[in-house]
Amino acid sequence: MSEENNASQASDSALDGRPDERDDVIEQSEPIRQESMDWFVLRVASNKETSVRDTLLRKVQIEGMEHLVGRILVPTEKTKTIKGGKQRITETKLYPGYVFVEMRLEEDGRIPQDVFFLIKETTGVGDFVGTAGRPTPMKEHEIEKMLLDSRKPEDEPTVKLVFEKGEHVIIREGPFENYEGTVDELLPEKGLVRVLVTIFGRQAPIELEEWQIAKAEEA
Repeated sequence: MSEENNASQASDSALDGRPDERDDVIEQSEPIRQESMDWFVLRVASNKETSVRDTLLRKVQIEGMEHLVGRILVPTEKTKTIKGGKQRITETKLYPGYVFVEMRLEEDGRIPQDVFFLIKETTGVGDFVGTAGRPTPMKEHEIEKMLLDSRKPEDEPTVKLVFEKGEHVIIREGPFENYEGTVDELLPEKGLVRVLVTIFGRQAPIELEEWQIAKAEEA
């Protein structure tokens, strides 16, 4: 398989899915693309997404290249975890290892030389998805999905639970340590998982925090 095909698949996998029904209309105040520009996917070093974005935005402004480079985005998501009754809010990257850059290409599809060097000389930057020197523009549905992810309202973050109802688990900590059971109900608003455990020959429901249990096949 060619490098171009591999790059295209990487782009598709990073942006798999269509926009949610909750946000099926793009705000008219912010166009999908600025005039004569398109969106491109830039590979960056792990955990360098934010620093790369901030550095590029600063360099574009200093060099006066706003007519060549538009928005630079790193969509994130806030989630809440609960351990020992204490809440912790974390912000995670929705597309780890990628930064989304809106820019104008030359007529032959190449990156303008000044923009190319400005980007490539930034610490943590890899290559654009596409062939060397000619990045592949994002598809319409990919742009819409990425922009909607970038506009998520600052709501109270929810607890993300990795378990499913009916799943076989083992208790790792607490008075029922090493007991095995089945997930009966998820209680994300409390950060709890209700597990059915057999005690003295009878099933009993026990509410546990997520960190106290593990999937049986992984324990």
